[in-house]
Amino acid sequence: MAYQSLRLEYLQIPPVSRAYTTACVLTTAAVLELITPFQLYFNPELIFKHFQIWRLITNFLFFGPVGFNFLFNMIFLYRYCRMLEEGSFRGRTADFVFMFLFGGLLMTLFGLFVSLVFLGQAFTIMLVYVWSRRNPYVRMNFFGLLNFQAPFLPWVLMGFSLLLGNSIIVDLLGIAVGHIYFFLEDVFPNQPGGIRILKTPSILKAIFDTPDEDPNYNPLPEERPGGFAWGEGQRLGG
Repeated sequence: MAYQSLRLEYLQIPPVSRAYTTACVLTTAAVLELITPFQLYFNPELIFKHFQIWRLITNFLFFGPVGFNFLFNMIFLYRYCRMLEEGSFRGRTADFVFMFLFGGLLMTLFGLFVSLVFLGQAFTIMLVYVWSRRNPYVRMNFFGLLNFQAPFLPWVLMGFSLLLGNSIIVDLLGIAVGHIYFFLEDVFPNQPGGIRILKTPSILKAIFDTPDEDPNYNPLPEERPGGFAWGEGQRLGG
């Protein structure tokens, strides 16, 4: 019975969030038993000279050994990826996949110039940034210590990384890529004379977009964006 409930809950997760989160967890499990991080990390020389193309993907899937940092990143990845897919990308799976591809491509290009070997955490920050900019009136609570509006969340996470002694280059990369996407998708097209530069390829729409909605689909409520003590929030006036 518990297995069936867990399976149903798992299948309720929207497809892109389910696929990406599952891939990250399975990659970490594989590192524990089958492979090493040295087979996964981002290395331009191995990618372009030795044709180890899988590294373009696997460097986004490994978040380090199981521990506090891994769980923290998985929780944020799952929550904000799912809320984006069920919120502003509801019914627009192809556009969501295109955001993944656009963000991954930009991070890979930036990764050629900065000494980062795994880009998954930066990708999570990108998702958080886009969600926070699209939900500017949601108030957040971080560990019960800080109260702020959603657009400040990526910067609070960067400060938290600094306190933990981690490099903030990862956070800055995620914020930069998230801002580029948000500006090109949400800001520039609405400016006088602005145009929509980012257009989802029709092949992605043909593959991922389906016209019918699932009547039994139960979306995750955006009124509780953090879902945990460090990210719980409510809309202003609520």
